[in-house]
Amino acid sequence: MHKAASQMSPREHAIDLLARREYGREELRGRLLAKGHALEDIEQALEALADQGLQSDRRFAESFLRGRLMRGQGPVKMLAELGQRGVDRALAREALAELEREESVDWYRLASEALERRFGRELPADARERARRERFLAGRGFDFDQVREAIRALGDD
Repeated sequence: MHKAASQMSPREHAIDLLARREYGREELRGRLLAKGHALEDIEQALEALADQGLQSDRRFAESFLRGRLMRGQGPVKMLAELGQRGVDRALAREALAELEREESVDWYRLASEALERRFGRELPADARERARRERFLAGRGFDFDQVREAIRALGDD
């Protein structure tokens, strides 16, 4: 029999959340605070979960980055979103570098593919249309060089 949500400890709530997907420590802390648990109890539970390997910011970052890569997002947006979720900047960069190695990520190719899916293969007709495409790619999280190269590559065919 499952306890009523109001009777669950911070640890039980956290495990219930982690059973569905990975969470970063900060995100999990926020969820547990919203459930009305005391901060001291939450901190003890989070520390124990991390010690037992049940919660890991590294694992969360890796899972998060893989999901964003599958959506066609760029590295700038990925790192920014991890930062918003409370993941340490150095840890986020390490996880991104590992993903790039494991998946042989080519950000330039991904930016070109995103551009082609959205706008087709034709070159922008004017500066306004070029700027629109640049904003699209920047909004997806690609950096200046990746955006510039994706647009330049359209003219290579």
